[in-house]
Amino acid sequence: MDLELKGKVVVITGAAGLKGSIGETILQHLASEGAIPVVLDRNDRGFAYIEEIQRQGIDGLFCKTDVTNPLEIQEAIAIIGAKYGRIDALINNVGVNDGVGLDASYEEFLNSLKLNMVSYFLMVKYALPYLKASKGPILNIGSKVGLTGQGGTSGYAAAKGGVLGLTREWAVDLIQHSIRVNAIIIAESWTPAYENWIKTLENGEEKLKSIVEKIPLENRMTTPDEIADACLFTISKRSSHTTGQFIYCDGGYVHLDRSLLTI
Repeated sequence: MDLELKGKVVVITGAAGLKGSIGETILQHLASEGAIPVVLDRNDRGFAYIEEIQRQGIDGLFCKTDVTNPLEIQEAIAIIGAKYGRIDALINNVGVNDGVGLDASYEEFLNSLKLNMVSYFLMVKYALPYLKASKGPILNIGSKVGLTGQGGTSGYAAAKGGVLGLTREWAVDLIQHSIRVNAIIIAESWTPAYENWIKTLENGEEKLKSIVEKIPLENRMTTPDEIADACLFTISKRSSHTTGQFIYCDGGYVHLDRSLLTI
């Protein structure tokens, strides 16, 4: 199926994570579809990732940006505008489950909100003139933590819950401009960050086994490739009448009855 993303300027935040991370995987899928990925991230890996796709004959841009800093976002959007003159889609992908719980300081809690939610607001705010011109969709990467809670991560949970609220608010606010706004909800996905977290646990293998056993569909984690496929379909014209939706790419983790697992 042709997703008609070829030549589309797609801005994605947080796509300079480790190889195999969700953002980096979305970046690679965009490149494979012939889109023009524009990465905003504070990690220098972004330079190498864009150079890699450029060697394949695919255009792309990396703007080293701290997405918690409004001025840096404004500067990045200005650079994108100067080079391409348009933004055809925006994927807000930044997210760090930072463990900022009730024992954290006021400043730590606010910093968690700034990274995991306020950055989404700033990206939409400053990219909006271009999105209005292109009627470009907005896709927010969410987490089941914003719906189910997790324990010990008040900042991340509050932020991801807020992202879902913003998704619905923006879908209403921007419908007059034919801008679609949706969120992809992720539960358990095997990423480098997840693997690193498991390795920090004394009983990591047992913990991993207990998590996987609770995922209803095939008792396995969602792959970053599956998440990337869902993202690209959702921002494409193949999903042209979908807005204000929370799309669960989670193997049934959030909604399905755990009694299924005893069958």
